[in-house]
Amino acid sequence: MCGGRVHSSSMAKMRSINAGRELVQLAGAAPATEMVFGDWYPAMRGGGLRAGETATALLLGIPLLVGRKKDGKIFAMRDLCPHRGIPLSAGWFDGERVTCKYHGWEFEPCSGQCMAIPSLTGEDTLDATKIFAGAFACEERDGYVWVYVPEAGAGRGGGELPAAPEVPKFSARYRCAHLMAELPCNVDHGIIGLMDPAHGPFVHHAWWWRSRGSIHEKAKLFEPLYDAEHGGRNAGFRMSAHAPSSNSLPYKLLGVGGERVETTIDFTMPNRRYETIRAGAKWFASLTTVTPVTASTCRIDVCAAWNVWYWAPMFTTALKFFGGMFLRQDQETMIEQAEGLRYGPALMLIDDADKPAKWYFALKQARLKGTGEHPMDGPVTLRWRS
Repeated sequence: MCGGRVHSSSMAKMRSINAGRELVQLAGAAPATEMVFGDWYPAMRGGGLRAGETATALLLGIPLLVGRKKDGKIFAMRDLCPHRGIPLSAGWFDGERVTCKYHGWEFEPCSGQCMAIPSLTGEDTLDATKIFAGAFACEERDGYVWVYVPEAGAGRGGGELPAAPEVPKFSARYRCAHLMAELPCNVDHGIIGLMDPAHGPFVHHAWWWRSRGSIHEKAKLFEPLYDAEHGGRNAGFRMSAHAPSSNSLPYKLLGVGGERVETTIDFTMPNRRYETIRAGAKWFASLTTVTPVTASTCRIDVCAAWNVWYWAPMFTTALKFFGGMFLRQDQETMIEQAEGLRYGPALMLIDDADKPAKWYFALKQARLKGTGEHPMDGPVTLRWRS
């Protein structure tokens, strides 16, 4: 993945510049790249991982060995032997145990427990089963292997874990599709790009989506999502139910037949964007995540589900084609942005179009500090042109 290292710094209070709209300058070359631990992240697609197979992944800077046991159970281990640090992926997996290539230590992969050390003799007192390689809780949802990455010192998860995320579904029969793009920027840039409402006509201008000539003023109601049940750990905000943009052809297709089309968009910490579109019994839903691979790189994963024309295979093919084109436009823009960020420019956020980005940064700081504070006092209407 191309792109230079993006230097990070914490958000600092700067002098406001009044030029019709408030401009908020960010200190340094990029927003903070501190990663949020103690949550679920998609590590990789799991559908192609057959029983007895393994694959490697990198998640929040942690090397992972992901595999599927003979009984179909998925596992995720830290891809490092606790003995001498060699990647466990260099060794062997027989469907039940992972064996280190260096000294033959054997591990049960779901728990990480060491089951055998070949060099031990009958006179050794070391109990191999008291040794553990790193292992993580993991679940399969919507074709992804979700891995829970605990905070430092919390063990595998520190007690009962929240449910792994998944795409909302509203009928028993539906189809789904997946898209992915790697980005040469830190997760903060990826996320505020994901929620940016003003870039569409410029980055995604196309006959089937939007043109620059279709730009008009919009007003959307946003409301806070507090997640009080979990102390605000997955707090966020919602773009309340509304009629989708009239300058977007895909949204118009859902309204064929005369049903009223409504869309709702939620963002929840640490990195999730849910979009639900309903038109009578027809629905389309998606979950988009921006996951930190390292402190300076990230990956977008999109999983969409729908019951519109699910009986037509060509609809899925077309959706993936146009969706892939859409995502590549974002990726190309982020690559170009990374070129500029190499020079450490001062950055800014404006109201109202960048207000969701401001909320995100405030929510992230509240999550990292454990305060549970929310930047929104209540519902608010934002206005911008796009």
